[in-house]
Amino acid sequence: MRNQRKLAPLAAVAVLAMSLAACSGGGSGGGATGGGGGGDAANNLDGRGPITYVQGKDNSNVVRPLIDKWNAAHPTEKVTFKEQTDNANQQHDDLVQNFQAKNPNYDVVDVDVIWTAEFAAKGWLQPLKDKLAFDTTGILPATVATATYKDTMYAAPQTSDGGLLYYRKDLVPTPPKTWAEMMSMCSIAKAHNIDCYAGQFAQYEGLTVNAAEAINTQGGTVVDKSGAPTVNTAEAKAGLQRLVDGFKDGNIPKQAITYQEEQGRQSFENGKLLFLRNWPYVYNLAKTDGSSTVKNTFGVAPLPGISGPGASSLGGHNIAMSVYGTHKATALDFMKFMTGEETEKFYATQGSLAPVRASLYSDATLVKQLPYLPVLLTSIEHAVPRPVTPFYPAVTQAIQVNSYAALKGDKTVDQAMTDMQAAIGAAGSQ
Repeated sequence: MRNQRKLAPLAAVAVLAMSLAACSGGGSGGGATGGGGGGDAANNLDGRGPITYVQGKDNSNVVRPLIDKWNAAHPTEKVTFKEQTDNANQQHDDLVQNFQAKNPNYDVVDVDVIWTAEFAAKGWLQPLKDKLAFDTTGILPATVATATYKDTMYAAPQTSDGGLLYYRKDLVPTPPKTWAEMMSMCSIAKAHNIDCYAGQFAQYEGLTVNAAEAINTQGGTVVDKSGAPTVNTAEAKAGLQRLVDGFKDGNIPKQAITYQEEQGRQSFENGKLLFLRNWPYVYNLAKTDGSSTVKNTFGVAPLPGISGPGASSLGGHNIAMSVYGTHKATALDFMKFMTGEETEKFYATQGSLAPVRASLYSDATLVKQLPYLPVLLTSIEHAVPRPVTPFYPAVTQAIQVNSYAALKGDKTVDQAMTDMQAAIGAAGSQ
């Protein structure tokens, strides 16, 4: 989620040379709903005027400066910021309630990549096509996939995220390129009386991420393009099996069954872990935390795969337009502004968020401040979105419950995958 998976926090720099306006948002889009037929006018495709932007808590002070900048340049199309809580589930529920009420004042909304298909399938997001087409030139293809449902864009990529492998470069000078190579290096961990590898294996969304990465890296999939389950295959089973084997042989420590992001980070920073799968936010903390024992002895590499980089689960957020808004031409221009190159650079420096524009990953200024950006680009380029389905809450539950049972040894991998396949199928038939 946005507040948990960040790039390394940095102080704001004058990258944008932003001219902040003294005035801030006023007014919001109002009027009749815009979901009916009858041409551009009936659907408000040409509508211009004040709009409201809805996003989770602006902890890093990213949104307000951007809206100030927009409002200074668009005095008749000002944006009001509707700030939600910092809890992802509450953000989701707030959006659902307002979409169901056909609230015209939720003009532009921030959505987690895993919500896009759900909201699009329910007809709540304005398709970005024809007059409202969004130019994706220069945007990482993997992020565009998260904004697409049934071959139609319903959102624009705004920020991204990808998994990274943190490793002890004092003990392993060259990071492993494959899973098998990494497992063979666990003897080094044992020789130094530390644990070998950990990810996120507690029964929560992080386990869906880790299980999906293992499945996708082995060539398997969770669902197909239609949303039908595809986990009961040899490739998918091999992916989950490698995690189960890691627990069985001790290469993944027993206590890692309780790990979310922070437990693994703390173990790595305490010098008790050779390899850690985690998000980019760990980088700066491992460098700067007073308690970190690995400040100068860790490196970052792509997740290991079969013969090269593995498949990360893609994180991040998209920006979308409500079908019920009345000023959609303004909404589209604001979405372009919120995903432009200068704004994306500001996300990285002020908001500690991964940009979606490929050029920024080779920007000398950014790479100097965030030296792992090239590695993160490799991660995102090899990333696979989590299951694209309007039934995501039930699908992720099926993945978590059955993967967890297999890791604990309560189910065989075959049984876990059979049950997972059935539960995902049942979710799609509701």
